[in-house]
Order: sequence, then structure tokens, then C-alpha cells
Amino acid sequence: METIRIGTRKSQLALWQAYYVRDRLLQLHEHLAVELVEIVSEGDKTLDIPLSQVGGKGLFLKELEMSLLEGKTDIAVHSMKDVTVTLPDGLCIPVICPREDPTDAFVSNHYANLEAMPEGGVVGSCSLRRRCQIQAAFPHLEVRNLRGNVNTRLARLDQGDYDGLILATAGLKRLQFDDRIRQRLDTTLCLPAVGQGAVGIECREGDTDTIELIRGLADPEATTRLIAERAANERLGGGCHVPIAVHAEIVDEQIYIRGLVGELDGSRILKAERKGKRADAEALGQAIAEDLIAQGAKQILDSVYTNN
Repeated sequence: METIRIGTRKSQLALWQAYYVRDRLLQLHEHLAVELVEIVSEGDKTLDIPLSQVGGKGLFLKELEMSLLEGKTDIAVHSMKDVTVTLPDGLCIPVICPREDPTDAFVSNHYANLEAMPEGGVVGSCSLRRRCQIQAAFPHLEVRNLRGNVNTRLARLDQGDYDGLILATAGLKRLQFDDRIRQRLDTTLCLPAVGQGAVGIECREGDTDTIELIRGLADPEATTRLIAERAANERLGGGCHVPIAVHAEIVDEQIYIRGLVGELDGSRILKAERKGKRADAEALGQAIAEDLIAQGAKQILDSVYTNN
């Protein structure tokens, strides 16, 4: 019996993603054996330091990718929001699975929505992208750094350390915390992160047998959207933890993409949007980035890198 080994982090959300891919593979290939290899990433070891100060979300990938390159695992399953714009030599992501809701969600035990929060209310988030947009829309609120997995963050909220949290809708839904969502943030209020809600499968470039095995899990629409979003992020030189938002949708068989770069305090938000053919997804993503760069995005991002 053929066996495929999946490298995964040990967090509940990472394990959900790995089990999702395992179950889909077993549905497609009844004679396949699937083994999960749990790996502790550097990002899981440094929860007390803001991600922007310790190398960004690439910290969650390093050990998983080393395991692939060393042949200890055959595939790694990632939240595409965490995947760096460039991959290590020898690795590729040939499969993007069907995408979950990419929006952000407001979670609170006392307030129905962000609009209801009082002056000085404290919102927890580790995302500079969320921070700049929330501060722009609600300058009277304080956005305070909060890292950890979903359960850890919800526990901090329940302890009263924060008045509300901003979390990915997809993660809450996947872990069956739908009932904690008080407000699903419209994309006009908080534009999502590149790849948010999408699960990607990484493997070795020359491993044609594995690529063939996982090919059936790919979703064409999600793939097109991710091509556009990641092209914009790459052109902007964006890491995974910068105040950049890029969100692509398929509307009437065309791709509609919006991009945003913002000052951390919300004082200046740059926006751009484009619409075009699905086949031009990559070019449209690059064009969005060029539009933002023309408005001064590089200066904002350089300042963020300097100060973090």
C-alpha cells in the first residue's frame, strides 16, 4: 500500500487542515495510507513576541519545509495566509484547496459589533493589516498585540484581558466556534489578508508521483484568486506580517481584485482596485501593486520594516 506523509504543526487549526487533506486524499485514493507527522515550528515557540519582530509568519513554515527537503515528509499543509511570497528552492505549491470565507470576524463577550465599543476599548490582534484598518475606522479604540492559537486568544478574551478580538472567520468556522462570531467584517471595512481562508499543499518540485496524488484536491477558482493576491504581495515586497491587504474575487467570470497598504495608526490608507480576465490574474495582481506603489506604498512599508 502506498503511503503519503503529511507534515503539520500541532495547533488545532493546523491539525484540522491536515485531517481535511488526509480525508480528501482517502476519498480519492482508497488504497492510499496517510500518516500525519506533527512538527513544532519556531513560530509556536515564541508566542510572547510580535511576529513582525521575530521574522514574520515564515516562522511557522521553516521546520515543515526542512522536513520536506530532507525527505522526512511528502507534503506540508499550510494556511496560505502564512506562506511567504517566495518558496525555498526545490519546493512548490501545486494545489490550492476550495477556499473558506476569507473575511475577518469580531468576537466579544460584551459588544455586538465594533461600532458599539466605547472610547478606549481594547481590541486584540497580532495583525498589522487588521490594526491599520481598525484604527482608521475606529480611532477611539486601542488595538493591542495578541498572539497564540485560536483557543488561547479566546481564553484571553474570556479572562477580560481584551474587550474584543479580530480573528479569521475561516479559523473560527473550522474549529466550530461560529457561535463566538458577533460581527463578520465586511471587506469594505477590513480587507482580508493575502490567501486568508485558503489551504495550500506544498511538496518537492520533482516529486511527480505525489503531485499526481494530490492534484484532485485543487480548486480552480481558489487557485486563480491566490495567483492574483500573491502576485500583488510579491511585487510589493510584502512579507506575511505587514499592513498589506489584497483580496480577489471572481465576479461574472472576471477577476476583481482590491489592494490596500496602510499606516499602522490608520492615519493614511492607500487603496487600489482592478478588474479583468481570469487568465490575467497574475498581471492584475502586479498592476494593483504598481498602483499602490505609485501612491507611496513603498515608503509606508519601509517605515514599518525600520520600526519593527
